[in-house]
This record gives sequence, structure tokens and C-alpha cells, in this order.
Amino acid sequence: MGFVQFTGNETMRVLPTFLFAVAMTAALIGETAAKPFTYVNERFGTSATFPDEIFTEQQEPPANDDGLRWLSDDGASISIYGSYNVLDETPKTLEKSGRAHPRRTVAYSRTGSNWVVLSGVDNGLAFYERQLIGRSGIIHSLQITYPKELKTKYDLLVGMIAYSFHGP
Repeated sequence: MGFVQFTGNETMRVLPTFLFAVAMTAALIGETAAKPFTYVNERFGTSATFPDEIFTEQQEPPANDDGLRWLSDDGASISIYGSYNVLDETPKTLEKSGRAHPRRTVAYSRTGSNWVVLSGVDNGLAFYERQLIGRSGIIHSLQITYPKELKTKYDLLVGMIAYSFHGP
């Protein structure tokens, strides 16, 4: 049996994928043979990977085909979609509008040069929201909600899904 040797650059590319796979497996222990599913929106290229044995009920796609939403049996949901940045939003303006929801309490927020993350409680459910502003003028969005009492189950899973979230 031989060993694979990596230089520093190769390790940095392979390590996150390996850690994602290990973490996804660990998070899904107790779920029946949960496997990852990658959704890619054809219109905007927004994508994320999540276990389709947890988020089992795909909702009807909207007429404009901007994304999809799935529900779980325990009250969680995941939405992955894109939209045109017609209002010239920035991470700061997205953060401000995300905080403005009337039944939302934001416990964590962070912005970068082209992204924003918000999490907290929205209408009684824990939520995680990440938005990326793509080079092509598209806002790529990921939203996950779940009952607060399922925090232990979903917190690690949310991190892994968020890590897989991309937009061109």
C-alpha cells in the first residue's frame, strides 16, 4: 500500500473537501444512510450540498425559476436561490435589510467584501442566512430555518451546508 504525498497547495485544496465529507458523515450519524445532494440552480448557478434524507419535501419551483425550497419532517427548511441585484445592494445594505424583519432577532451578523451572514431567531425558528454578491450582478442566497430545540442536530449541519454554498 502506497502513500499519497501532497505539496502545500494540493493539501489546501483537498483538505477542505475531506473535512467536509468527514463532518457531513459525523453530523448524519443516527440518520439512515443520509447522502449529500447538490442542488445547482440553472438560471443563476447558485449551489449548495445538503442531505436529501433530511430535507425530503421539495416545494414547487417558482414561476421565475430563481431557486428551490425543501422541508424536513421535523420542521426545518432550506432555500437556495439567486436574484438580480437591481437595487445595487452591498453586504452592508443586505445586513441592514436582514435585520429589519419585524419578527426577527439577529444574534450574529458578519459581512465581507461580497457576502453577509445573519443568524438568530425569526418568527420563533432559528435561522441562518448567507448571501453572496456575484461578479455578474447576481445575489446568491442560502436560508436555513429549524426549530430552536433542534439546535444540536442542525448547528453542525448548517455549517457544512454553508461551506458548500457557492455562486459564480
